[in-house]
Amino acid sequence: MLPAGLTPDMLVVLLIILGAIVMFVTEWLPIDVTAIGIIVTLIVLEPWTQITPAEGISGFSSSATITVLAMLILSAGISQTGVVQIIGRKISSFAGNSLNKQLLATIGVTGPTSGFINNTPVVAILVPVISDIAHKGKTSPSKLLIPLSFASMLGGTLTLIGTSTNILASDTAARLSGEYPELHAFDFFEFTILGVIVLITGSVYLFTIGHRLLPERVPVEDDYVEEYEITDYLAEVVVREHSPLIGQTVETAIEAAETDADILQLIRDGERFTEPLARKQIHASDTLLIRASRDTLEQLADADDFAIEGSVETDEELEPEQTNEQSIVEVVIPSRSFLVGETLTSSTFRERYDGNVLALRSRGEIIRDRMENIKIRAGDTLLIQADGGSIDRLAQNRDFILAHETDEPDYRTDKIPHAIAIMFGVVGFVAIPWEFLGNGLASLTGVEQFAMLAAAQQDILVTALAGVVAMVVTGVLKPNELYDSVDWDVIFLLAGVIPLGIALEQTGAAGLLGNLVSASAEFLPVILVLWLFYIATGLITSVISNNASVVLMIPVAAASAAQIGTNPFAFVLAVTFAASTAFLTPIGYQTNLFVYGPGGYTFADFFKIGAPLQLLLSVVTTLGIAFFWGI
Repeated sequence: MLPAGLTPDMLVVLLIILGAIVMFVTEWLPIDVTAIGIIVTLIVLEPWTQITPAEGISGFSSSATITVLAMLILSAGISQTGVVQIIGRKISSFAGNSLNKQLLATIGVTGPTSGFINNTPVVAILVPVISDIAHKGKTSPSKLLIPLSFASMLGGTLTLIGTSTNILASDTAARLSGEYPELHAFDFFEFTILGVIVLITGSVYLFTIGHRLLPERVPVEDDYVEEYEITDYLAEVVVREHSPLIGQTVETAIEAAETDADILQLIRDGERFTEPLARKQIHASDTLLIRASRDTLEQLADADDFAIEGSVETDEELEPEQTNEQSIVEVVIPSRSFLVGETLTSSTFRERYDGNVLALRSRGEIIRDRMENIKIRAGDTLLIQADGGSIDRLAQNRDFILAHETDEPDYRTDKIPHAIAIMFGVVGFVAIPWEFLGNGLASLTGVEQFAMLAAAQQDILVTALAGVVAMVVTGVLKPNELYDSVDWDVIFLLAGVIPLGIALEQTGAAGLLGNLVSASAEFLPVILVLWLFYIATGLITSVISNNASVVLMIPVAAASAAQIGTNPFAFVLAVTFAASTAFLTPIGYQTNLFVYGPGGYTFADFFKIGAPLQLLLSVVTTLGIAFFWGI
């Protein structure tokens, strides 16, 4: 017996949503696979979900999906020119050793930039820049990296293109406009005035209170051996005359030894050999620098084949002074990386990149031994020892985000004017009131036709795609870089949750949930109901993706507003802003994952600094919506 008002169709859709949330939270399958699973489930259960095959795959053809795809490519074009990185290096001299200046520079560059370049790539670009500013200024990166991520989210509320959440919310609102006439697709600067207030409020909080709540998780001194506490896991062993390893290659010795030891360097007659080591023959009296678990080191110490000489205590001992020798770098694994879901063994990391993984930081925990079979997750950080050539390859590979800039970054600085002009063109054609200009000049021959053409160009989808073409034509991006520029897991996620939102609406489940929420209006003022929607969306976004939460919550918000006779657009804006500012956990927003490892943060650090900010902005945003748009 189902509760009153709950039909079998609604129940099936709500169960699918619950299953999707569980999959997103547990990460049992990659996000893109989960998204495809949602599509298949909705189509297979069509009698209950009311989703036809055409509607099931409609997310792939949605204007929101294609617009996000185009904006990611445009952001990659900006990144290739190095303009954001160059600005970051310019502010480094301004920031100096002052934490206040470093914070001001971090927030001042990140916030406004994220309003016009998708905020996810902005953070990926600035992580190494801000980390370098921190180290040069004798500041712990932990003090700057969460502010970097939070400032990018705050900046994303400035314009339609600041974040994929805004684009998706605009598309969802437009789709619901037939049922709720007050709703419409967002104009480019529709909510900029409120976004500015949110950015200023959040920036003042980060500048005055927020950073004081952050501990210095990463030592001020740039020494990875100390930071990752790997001294006890590194040792130099001397090969004795009767060792069975004599005459074997390093590769054979590693495979034959049934231990977790890795040979990082071979020292012979005072000369250090690094990469390639695989085919290097081991001689008597060679010294091997190895990384191994404590148990393995104890076994080696007890064995008669080796003599333990000592441990490694500083970076310098792992980084010989000769040019192009080994260096130690941190790399962050973004969600788009092929390594997500793989292990170091299954990904053949060592063979692919000629690098040794010394330690792994995952969800705040540092793992120093038996790492080979641990599944890598988005946001994990690898501490890698490699030569200059390998590090350069890692820097140019979108599967990795280096936590520090390379000495000679390869940017297309000569294309900066082209990239900036293209972005101004994309923004300008959307923001200029063509229809108004056309009406004012309608008396001129042909102007009405021009105005109609220009009005069509207001569509961010058209201008963004035109910008992509312009990026390739002008050489800002190469044709083969287009596909690598896209976070495909984001695209598949959008394609999966959009039909889920349609099912929520078509089966009446959104209306049912709206009725339940609207019941609170009987004993609460409308503005408090609006505030509750902001809080609820923020909490949901903290455990699933921001894009999923906005698709699921907007239909419910619109239905609730209609039930209590208030402004649906105000409720849609509350959901949009709450989904764009996911501060409570590192998994709620991609930018938080980007800074999680390099900042050495724990899960609780995000809540400690994010909860007060989320509460503050919930009040500011709710009051702002009521003031500017009315409820």
